[in-house]
Formats: sequence, structure tokens, C-alpha cells
Amino acid sequence: MSRIRFVSVLFMVGLGLFLVNRTAAAAAGCYVLSSDIGYVCDTNPPPSVFVPPPLRPDSILPKMKYGRLADNINIYAEPNINSPIVRNAGDGYLFSSIEDTANNNAEGRLWYMINYGEWVRGEDIAIKPSSDFTGVEVLANPERPFGWMLVDYWYSEAPGAEPSPTAIKLPRYTFVQVYDAEIDDEGWVWYDIGFGRWMKQTYLSIIEFNPRPEEIGDDDYWVEVDLYEQNFVAYEGDRMVYAGLVSSGLNRWPTYEGLFQVWDRHLMNDMVGAEGKVDYYLVEDVPHTMYFDFDIALHGAYWHDRFGYKHSHGCVNMPLRDAEWVYFWSENAPNDLWVWVHTSDPQNYFKTNQG
Repeated sequence: MSRIRFVSVLFMVGLGLFLVNRTAAAAAGCYVLSSDIGYVCDTNPPPSVFVPPPLRPDSILPKMKYGRLADNINIYAEPNINSPIVRNAGDGYLFSSIEDTANNNAEGRLWYMINYGEWVRGEDIAIKPSSDFTGVEVLANPERPFGWMLVDYWYSEAPGAEPSPTAIKLPRYTFVQVYDAEIDDEGWVWYDIGFGRWMKQTYLSIIEFNPRPEEIGDDDYWVEVDLYEQNFVAYEGDRMVYAGLVSSGLNRWPTYEGLFQVWDRHLMNDMVGAEGKVDYYLVEDVPHTMYFDFDIALHGAYWHDRFGYKHSHGCVNMPLRDAEWVYFWSENAPNDLWVWVHTSDPQNYFKTNQG
């Protein structure tokens, strides 16, 4: 086990014990056993309201494999360099699903089959592992804000302070909860993530409960996308049920704010854009696609691990299992899934919690 992983495990174990101690007084059932012994308390902590999503038995994700094509490569009819050339791939941001592989021993080369019968040389496609990050199911409305680390970084022992030499470096995607917040002299928000460990807002993506927009009904299903924090929350009426990170549109291709409804959905869907431009892209078999603003969609993204930061051409990129969860959950909605895209105020914590 690496040192970073080891110390982060120790921190999370300690943080868990800390959470138990802070909530024990409220959760414990205390009674007087005798005059000699005094109070006895049942201090078993309540189960967490945050749980990882279960893997669906019918999930398409474990079977999916993708690769990025090199620019201007030839694509062949057979796994043989002497077979007919079907086409030239051109250049751009090109991803294909991989259907099969073949070893050509005479050539000493591995081939990959794409598009049900087209073949590319192994050296012409880069296999891309998907992010293993997932959000969390939320079993009850949380008592406090929560979120994830966006970078590997050390906590500080006071707001605005530099990390101490003994601080633990928390890895990206570490789950945290917020116990307090302060604004430093430069106007940055700092969050207490437990044990009096403070983290600057720029290193975190934080989620707070938000009331539904008035257009959304009591029992409607809706997804909130926060462009500032780069995260999302799924709700059933006024109940939070899921949360995770996203990557929305870069400044050049923004994700527009507003209240929308999903108008089309696909288990898998090819996406193409910016034809004839330097940023041309063709991404095959994008999973769990839910269009809500013309050609802008919520969807799984297998080609990057930049969740928590803007990264897309306007769509809301989601970790694969998060998009899958939202896709099937929203099938049961009594309405077309609402999508509320907005930009939060990072100092909202002080308005809602400190008057």
C-alpha cells in the first residue's frame, strides 16, 4: 500500500471516529444503570446516509472498452496490413468502441476491431481506462454540506494558514463533510472538514441542499447542476437521493443556465461536433445520454477523469456509474426529468447557516 493511500486511510478512519464522537450525544440512548456506575449510553453510530451506488446486474459498463484513434490513420477491412483500406480516419478527437482483438503473428502486431468489422493497428489506437470515481446515493437529506477533494492537497490547522509539516495529504476524490466555514482576509472560503482540519474552497467541490424551483412539483424528479462547484444532485421532490461531480462546458462552449426537461434519451449514442474545425470530435457509444437543452445532454464520459472541472463542449459529463444511475432512476419519474442548471454563490454557507 502506498504511503499516500495508507495515511489517507488512517485519516478517514480517524475522521469516522470523530464523526461518531460528535454525533454520539445526539444519537445515544443514555440511562442511569446504578448509583455506582452512573450513566450508560448506547453509542453505536447511526448508519451513514451516504452509500456507493450498487452495480446493476444488467449494466453495459463492464463490457465496454474504448480507445482514441491517432490522427489520419488508415482503417482496414481485415487484421492484415495487406487488406483493403476501408477509409482514412482523419484527424480530431476521435474515440471508438473496441469490439474485438486479433493477433497477426506473421506481422507481430495486435489489431483492434472497431465499428463491427473495421480494423486498426494496435499502435494506431490508445486504450483509455475510464475513471473509477463514483458519487453517492443519499439515503436521507444530509445534516451538513459535503463533497470531494478536487486535488491532492494537505489540510491546514486554521483558516488561511499554510499546511503544517505534519499534515496529511488528502488524495483527489476524498469524500468530506463540512462542520464549519470561515472567510479569510483575501475573501476565500475555508471549510472545516473535521478534527479542525481546514481546506480552502478551491481544493473542494461542496454540495448543499437546495429547495426545488417553483416549477417543479412535489413528487417530480429533478437534477441540479451547479456550474460553480461542478457537481450535481438528484432529487425526488424535496428529498436528495444522489450526488456526484460533473464536467460542464468550457468557457468557449458554455453549458447554459436555466430550467430544462429531458426530451430524448439513449442507452448509447454517438456524438460528433465542430466539423471542419481544429477541435473536431467524434465519440462513439456515449453511454446513458439524456438530452435536455437542444443538443446538450447529461451523459457518461469514459474519455477523461477531470470531474469537478469544466472540460466539455457544452454537455454535462458525468462519471459512468453516476450517469447510469440517473438514467435508470429517472425512467421511474412521474415527469420528464427536470434539469436545473445554475451557478451557486460560494459564500451561500454563511447566508443559510450563520444569518
